[in-house]
Amino acid sequence: MAEITIRRRGELVRGVFGILQRFPDGLQAKDVLAQLEKEVPPTPFEASEYPSRPNVRRYEKTVRFSTIPFVKAGWLLKSKGLWSLSEEGLAAFDRLQDAEDFLREAVRLYRAWKLDQAPTTEDPEDDPPASTTLEEAEESAWTEVEEHLFNMNPLDFQDLVAGLLQAMDYHIAWVAPPGPDRGIDIIAHRDPLGFEGPRLKVQVKRRADKIPVEAVRSFMATLGDGDIGLFVAAGGFTKGAETEARTQERRQLTLLDLKKFFDLWVEHYAAIPEDKRGLMPLRPVQFLVSHD
Repeated sequence: MAEITIRRRGELVRGVFGILQRFPDGLQAKDVLAQLEKEVPPTPFEASEYPSRPNVRRYEKTVRFSTIPFVKAGWLLKSKGLWSLSEEGLAAFDRLQDAEDFLREAVRLYRAWKLDQAPTTEDPEDDPPASTTLEEAEESAWTEVEEHLFNMNPLDFQDLVAGLLQAMDYHIAWVAPPGPDRGIDIIAHRDPLGFEGPRLKVQVKRRADKIPVEAVRSFMATLGDGDIGLFVAAGGFTKGAETEARTQERRQLTLLDLKKFFDLWVEHYAAIPEDKRGLMPLRPVQFLVSHD
């Protein structure tokens, strides 16, 4: 019977790390796996399919399973299908050149998997590991959500943000109509009459590219002394923009990318007005997971 050794698992994950170190902002899991197949090709056994799951290769499942101790170690970060390396992960990748030592150190540090068992006993011959199936299901769900939001009409996306604010107990005073908005899309207050400060000004961008620091500065220029700002951008923000918001002393500003927005949408989903909820309806799915 073919066996995937500790060393082979380490080689696969070192291949993943080698790819990700070239992408400091991270890379989608499907793109990592596609690139890995070119750089660390599957063995005949890894290229074969699970007997009970036609069209499901062992290779991708093996890679995903092998990354688990590295995630638990904090070296490999996974967020809604985006894989990236932490500073500790980069340092470990440089320090531990031997593939077997690389894997064993991740397991030893965090004791998430028993050293003698994790690399060899939880790779079923007949079925893909359940943990990787859950991971793929989460990635697939997020991809659908992301595509839905990026394809949404910009005014609907604006209403989506307004609906979330309502669920968070903000009173919407104004939502920009179609046409030029002079940098403000939503104005909201903590009380119905707007007497209770501060006033919240919101700018919403549905575009896929990252918002640069210049756009953040322009938005901050619209904030008065009694205002706080919220910048929602589907494509996220450049590092310069994030630094500008984080180090700002005169203006209070929060940046919200698509992932943070979605997490808040899920958290406050029950309180979102029904008409706004219909713009992105969700249904929870129960999934049996094992305890490691």
